[in-house]
Amino acid sequence: MDYSRFRMSGYKAIPRRDYLMALLSGVLLALSFPTPGLSILAWVAFVPLLLACGRKDPRKAFRLGLVTGLSAYAGILYWINIVVTTYGKLPWGVSLCLFSLLVAYLALYPAVVACLMRRGEERGISLLVSFPLLWVGLEYVRAFVLTGFPWASLGYSQYKVLPLIQIADVTGVYGLSFLIAFANAVFYRIIRGFVGKERAPYPLKSVVLLFVLMAATLGYGFNRLHRPENGTPFTVALLQGNIDQNIKWDPAFQEATVSIYERLSRKACVTGPVDLVVWPESAAPFYFQDEERYASRIRNLAKELKSCEVVGSPAYVKDDAGVKYLNSAFLLSPWGEVVGRSDKIHLVPFGEYVPMANLLPFVNKLVAGIGDFSPGARIASLSTGKGRIGILVCFEGIFPELSRAYVRAGSRLLVNITNDAWFGRSSAPYQHLSMTVFRAVENRVPLVRAANTGITSIIDSKGHIRGMTPLFTEAVLNGEVKLGGEETLYTRFGDFFAIICLAAGGAVTLLAFGKRKSR
Repeated sequence: MDYSRFRMSGYKAIPRRDYLMALLSGVLLALSFPTPGLSILAWVAFVPLLLACGRKDPRKAFRLGLVTGLSAYAGILYWINIVVTTYGKLPWGVSLCLFSLLVAYLALYPAVVACLMRRGEERGISLLVSFPLLWVGLEYVRAFVLTGFPWASLGYSQYKVLPLIQIADVTGVYGLSFLIAFANAVFYRIIRGFVGKERAPYPLKSVVLLFVLMAATLGYGFNRLHRPENGTPFTVALLQGNIDQNIKWDPAFQEATVSIYERLSRKACVTGPVDLVVWPESAAPFYFQDEERYASRIRNLAKELKSCEVVGSPAYVKDDAGVKYLNSAFLLSPWGEVVGRSDKIHLVPFGEYVPMANLLPFVNKLVAGIGDFSPGARIASLSTGKGRIGILVCFEGIFPELSRAYVRAGSRLLVNITNDAWFGRSSAPYQHLSMTVFRAVENRVPLVRAANTGITSIIDSKGHIRGMTPLFTEAVLNGEVKLGGEETLYTRFGDFFAIICLAAGGAVTLLAFGKRKSR
């Protein structure tokens, strides 16, 4: 093959050093999320990628962004192989293929950002403008495309930095993602002002703007943290049964499972009734509405303890189209009556149903014994008599629009019931927990979560994690929260900030593909 025409056209391969820098960005980004959760790394994680992109053409920037995305999401989501091989019973080779497809899909987002950013720079659009807008805009898109997967959005890396995350009650998590992306762009421009053959002007105005944004964010955060937490006191008892996933749906272990939760419930209420006892997702591994033997025991338990109970259990409804199976939670009153049911709305693809099942007959879902689940039909805010609650089942806690909908429907406490046994002893339970912290702050309501094998926790309306159980231990977590009642800007207007960024990012894209202008 004649390579002379490539040399004549000025074609140059990407140096290995630049690939390594893009790889470094991905590693830094992965390390900023739990675990190990080195959150400070997120503020500089993109700097190596931006340096590598330099003056390269958009196609090369796309490849470098793809390297960053591949390394970042491979490091963050490695635990998917545990789920697929252990519970999906698929060979490692198949698991790695599926894992690679998911990681490659997610890596397209940073790749597109890098490509459009460089295209914009060629048209005179500063990356100080384009990079944060494009990043947040595409992060928002990722939350909805292909049913949505907003796992590990950039802002979630800061869930422990309470003064910073208070801004979520205005902008949601996307406001913090924007600030981090903008900081990376500013730090890159600072470095470019001192090193390299083509030194860029020192970005004084951008440094000042970053300082102002950080000061305003921290000032707002400290102000919110020092405000007293008003609201009616509400006592909770969260149960962690630590039921092995391999026996969870075996009918032979139903008696043992119910007995464990009966014992834990009595232990939780040994000093007297509490306002709410919470069992995890599918803690009752049978149809609560049908299995009278065990259901009556659970109802009598609520009556005995004089406490409301939330019990996770599958359910079903019949209509003209046939039978629909639901992943649900039942609310029992202190008199042992079922006073409400909340059905999971956002199902896990390939976990609770198989998308395009007619086209993929060889693919089985991971959840055993129930049949394909159907999504719930409505948001159900349930009354405990002392306050209304919204129940988020499993990974519904990572979707901010669902928590917002429950609060707008009158819920003053969010209850997340989950079964994170799928994840094993990996980073996933910690990543899952980190995202639910934002749901509490966004809507200024407390959030409590009961997990089958952990992490069971209590999170107040300011994002403090007030209690947290270890993984794979039987546990009871008692605590008191104050029911929310304040309507935040986020609760009222939702992800308006992300939508603005998406629209502005779209404008940047149109300009980037417009007529070339001088810088």
